[in-house]
Amino acid sequence: MVRGGIFSVKFLSSTYRAEQSRAKLGSGGGKGRMWKIAFHVLHPGMMMELQDLGRSGRRSQGMPAGGAMDAIALQTANLLCGNERGAVALELTLSGPQLRVEAPEGLLAALCGADMEAAVDGWPLPTWRAVYLPAGSIVAIGRARSGCRAYLAVAGGVGGLSEPGGVSAGPPAAVARRFAAGDALACGEPSARAAAWTAALAQRAAIGASGGGLCPAAAPWLAPRLMARGAAGPGTVLRAVPGAAYGQLSEAARMRLWRERLTASPVSDRMGVRLQPDGPPIMLEHRADILSHGVLPGAVQLPPGGAPVVLGAGCQTTGGYPVILHVVSADMPLLAQVRPGDKVRFASVELEEAQQLQLQQERELNLLDAALRLKVFPS
Repeated sequence: MVRGGIFSVKFLSSTYRAEQSRAKLGSGGGKGRMWKIAFHVLHPGMMMELQDLGRSGRRSQGMPAGGAMDAIALQTANLLCGNERGAVALELTLSGPQLRVEAPEGLLAALCGADMEAAVDGWPLPTWRAVYLPAGSIVAIGRARSGCRAYLAVAGGVGGLSEPGGVSAGPPAAVARRFAAGDALACGEPSARAAAWTAALAQRAAIGASGGGLCPAAAPWLAPRLMARGAAGPGTVLRAVPGAAYGQLSEAARMRLWRERLTASPVSDRMGVRLQPDGPPIMLEHRADILSHGVLPGAVQLPPGGAPVVLGAGCQTTGGYPVILHVVSADMPLLAQVRPGDKVRFASVELEEAQQLQLQQERELNLLDAALRLKVFPS
């Protein structure tokens, strides 16, 4: 039985017995690709989902783009594994799963994003770098010490059901997935450089294990934490530009919007992060009924209750609340790491600066991609 990249134990066992683990599933990363069993889920954690960079070109049909909340962490993890930047990975929220590595030759993986407690067979799991996971090892990812979401990528990408334009999960969409103990995950064929990295790290792990010490199974290079760069200030500072309804705020409300630190509400999810003012609600001077209009991730809506909501990657395609601000694209990864109780403040930037920030982020990802393509292990 195959359910969107999740396999039953019965299927897993029969696959191994028949030596057919490299079946063509034609899912997630492209039709006709070769796939194999990667992990057996021992415990799914709080919320574990398949995510990529989302669907494009479907918003006019009412289908949200979806995708990873922290697209920078997702892309970095994929690049560290030798994948294309938009390959499918696991998005882990607040706490992670326990997984057993089922691939006979082991796996090359990378964990990026929130600072989560993570170990492999009891040894600390390095983050923001490629790590070799031996066959049969137990990967235990615990709670997030800071941040909210982390991404676990494996060489070849994680298998997922083919969706129109992407595999992103996101309640309340029908494509949402929930994992359970006993499920298993597939991964695709690794790239040539990922296969070489895996072989080199597997050899180092074997040498380390024979000496009875800690296996040096992590790559010597470390990716920069691009998602950690935001405006200076206490708490999380989200840079933003005025929205269409910004002019409907009083001068006092505008000053509060830029100066006050707001508190992230527990009533937050992938669709949006609700920010509660410490003082009176933030209200428009003259609220009038408006027609529903298109909205995008980063839009800051102001509902009648006066608590702004910053829309996330899983947001709807249209909305009827006034949009008072729009968070710049470069700071959306910072929004993804906001957890309930965190303090958030907005900082004003010009549109041109917002565009330059996004271009700079893209340049840094391209530089990381180019640098990793040149990485080789000494023979």
